[in-house]
Amino acid sequence: MRLAFRFLSTCGALLLAAAVHAQSVEFSKDRFGSDKEGLKNAQRELKLGDEAYESDPGRYEVALQHYLVAQKFNPDNFRLNLRIGDSYLHSEYKSRALPYLQKAYQLNPTGDPRIHYLLADGLHLNAKWDEAIAEYKAAQPSAGKAAGYDQGDITKKIHECENGRKLMQKPVRVFIDNIGATINSPYPEYSPVITADESVILFTSRRDNSSGGLSDPQTGGFFEDVYQSTRSARGWNPATNLGAPINTEGHDATVGLSPDGQRMLVYVEDNGGDLNQAELRGAKWGKPQKLGSRINSNAHESSASYSPDGRFLFFVSDKKEDGLGGRDIYRIEIEGKGKAQNLGSVINTPYGEEGVFMHPDGKTMYFSSEGHNSMGGYDIFKSVFENGRWSVPENLGWPINTPDDDVFFVISASGRHGYYSSFRDAGEGSKDIYQVTFLGPEKQPLLSQEDQLLASRAQPVKETLLAPPVAIATAQVTILKGVVTDEASKQPLEATIDVVDNSRNAIIASFRSNAQSGRYLVSLPSGINYGIVVRQEGYLFHSENFDLPEGAAYAQVTKDIALKKLDVGVKVVLNNIFFDFDKATLRKESTAELERLQKLLAETPNLRLEISGHTDNVGQSAYNKDLSQRRAKAVVDYLLQKGVAQGRLSFAGYGDTQPVAPNSTKGGRQLNRRTEFKVTGK
Repeated sequence: MRLAFRFLSTCGALLLAAAVHAQSVEFSKDRFGSDKEGLKNAQRELKLGDEAYESDPGRYEVALQHYLVAQKFNPDNFRLNLRIGDSYLHSEYKSRALPYLQKAYQLNPTGDPRIHYLLADGLHLNAKWDEAIAEYKAAQPSAGKAAGYDQGDITKKIHECENGRKLMQKPVRVFIDNIGATINSPYPEYSPVITADESVILFTSRRDNSSGGLSDPQTGGFFEDVYQSTRSARGWNPATNLGAPINTEGHDATVGLSPDGQRMLVYVEDNGGDLNQAELRGAKWGKPQKLGSRINSNAHESSASYSPDGRFLFFVSDKKEDGLGGRDIYRIEIEGKGKAQNLGSVINTPYGEEGVFMHPDGKTMYFSSEGHNSMGGYDIFKSVFENGRWSVPENLGWPINTPDDDVFFVISASGRHGYYSSFRDAGEGSKDIYQVTFLGPEKQPLLSQEDQLLASRAQPVKETLLAPPVAIATAQVTILKGVVTDEASKQPLEATIDVVDNSRNAIIASFRSNAQSGRYLVSLPSGINYGIVVRQEGYLFHSENFDLPEGAAYAQVTKDIALKKLDVGVKVVLNNIFFDFDKATLRKESTAELERLQKLLAETPNLRLEISGHTDNVGQSAYNKDLSQRRAKAVVDYLLQKGVAQGRLSFAGYGDTQPVAPNSTKGGRQLNRRTEFKVTGK
């Protein structure tokens, strides 16, 4: 490897030595007199390119369109190659700048005082760390006054190259795959957002079928629109333009999506750049509404993410008040009255932060930053909120991060797949959306895959040893999803899903199932005993229990829920009634469920119920019947103490005589151990 490096370095030195004799070729008649028409066309393109390049602000992508035509005619002009390289540095194709800057340097190494800095930037963006550092050190800080850099910028760039060199030496184990032509196109795609289960992706693209069909005069590209794709067994389906009212004739861009895909955050160019929110009702998105002055300001609010419970918003703003420099990340309670809180100096730096994403586990935040130990531009970082503070941000590493801007990264609830946009030569065209698959730690090699059990024998007995599986770290969150329907008609229902912390008897989040499909999705971070309550007017509530201990690994549970109307004979299981082991003592975690039952009786004055207890078939039948009856009586006693008339309630213990599942499995026995009510009158 060292020999190869010396060889390349020697070749580079020879090329530079040869380049000393190269001279810049001007666009003049004495050089191109034999092709007057070609010269005239090239000079016209050069003039149009200069007008775009020298405008304020510079229209670099437009300039490139003209400069590249002129460069085909005359590839040996110093000034043109320098401006092409500089224009690429200001475009989304930054890595393409290097050969033009190298050419300019060969033609005239002293032709522009910025040449070392620009060349260093081009080398930096191509991960040529040592060469870039050498050029940064040769750069003249005084030459950067008009170009916008000084000694502080040079020092930071050198530090980024040193970070990049270290990170590149220890690449992370990932696959990075283009998500495919059903989503990506020859036009730019970026800013993907996904549902927690990766079933839906929305993203921004600048295609020729945008809603207004207009081009941005600044860049020459089409205006931004929001597109959507859904995943099937075959992969991602062809993306479709969301149309009105999400997309307008102007720029409309994705910013964030709630884990269940029912609420979307949209960026609009208004008041310096604001965040709007749209809600999905059935299959139709509503018109985006502004989030209000507590979030939007006269500054630029550029990206945001919901907390998994939907109560809080993490957003990015460059407002000066409370800012630490550049863009900062803030947190605010959406329905509260307090002001947004800056996340502080552990997260925010004197440079820019962008692309915030809160993972469904409720504690892991991904964001991009120009600070910390970035290897150049924006890098993607991860920080975890534990014990009341954010951890030191961790760079996701090479090759996820590159010397260019890496922004707007989102990750699935499982933590297995991430999505972001990147420009790569093998893409569909411009920026494409890529999927990152995290592979986990590398399996340790085995020195021998056979164990000689009896080595003293002439022919030893051998046992093949299998390498132990490598555990892939997954997020500590459970995804609960399914469809809510009417039990009788089987038609989908739009119902409210309350997520209850049973230990605190508090509703910590509320969601709605989709009005058209009845689909719902709830993310449940580990460490809480959850009660899930599904309710809709005219129906009896349905409850589920998920007791997720701290550290419980990722799981995805599908639970279809059929709500029952209030009719005599209908039975409902009370899944959040808990007793001490082998006793009829109600635990405090039962309070929320008992209060729901009390409320149902209060709202329906003529309702009469039988409370029944049930067990599995473990133990003596007589004992099981007695225990189940005492437990049913405990529920009735609670309700009587709360003022429910005694004539409206009865209780019974059925022991193991009414199983709802086979007792031959652990899961079946758990289902059979239950408390339920039956409507006996209304």
